[in-house]
Amino acid sequence: MPKSRKDLSDLKGLSKTLKQQRDAQEAAERERARLERDAQREADVFRKAVGDVKPLPPQNRAAVPGAPPAPIAHQRQADNHEVLKAAMSDEFDVTTLLDVDADLSYTRPGVGREVVRKLRRGHWVIQDEFDLHGMRRDEAREALADFLREVTRRGLRCIRIVHGKGLGSVNKEPVLKGMVHKWLVQKDEVLAFCQAKAVDGGSGAVIVLLKGRA
Repeated sequence: MPKSRKDLSDLKGLSKTLKQQRDAQEAAERERARLERDAQREADVFRKAVGDVKPLPPQNRAAVPGAPPAPIAHQRQADNHEVLKAAMSDEFDVTTLLDVDADLSYTRPGVGREVVRKLRRGHWVIQDEFDLHGMRRDEAREALADFLREVTRRGLRCIRIVHGKGLGSVNKEPVLKGMVHKWLVQKDEVLAFCQAKAVDGGSGAVIVLLKGRA
């Protein structure tokens, strides 16, 4: 199954799970209301059967609470929301966000253009790197997401992603290069990126500036 269809299937699966949770809660509410109506009918029947009687005054009787409503799986809903938020799509159209230059540089809206110029000149020291060579698309996407979470947790600001030049691919095209661009612009922690200098990998790598740890 193509990845785009798989992602869509996953999203549909999450939506279906959330709908099932809502349906279960609504069913529990309906059952509680039914039980209350049945209890009220039985009480009415009992009062009619015993006739006009005077109830005894209360004497330290404990109040018995009604059946509690079904619990809402808030944590599961939050986890599902985070999955949707963190997902990186292969179908994301990155072309409108990249500068039309030889380096296909990118800056997040609100970030000044001088940031890319400094990044290109090596203003920030590369603190870590990740090599995607030899990975299939799905494997590379998941590995890159894990790496970004890790370096963000560590508070790193500048990293290098090696995606290769595609010389070993069937059509000699850098497939992962375009995918890496698509994935990076979807991550909030990415402020900017540009093609690496020749000494750092040239067209086979990208230098990324991160927000760092707050």
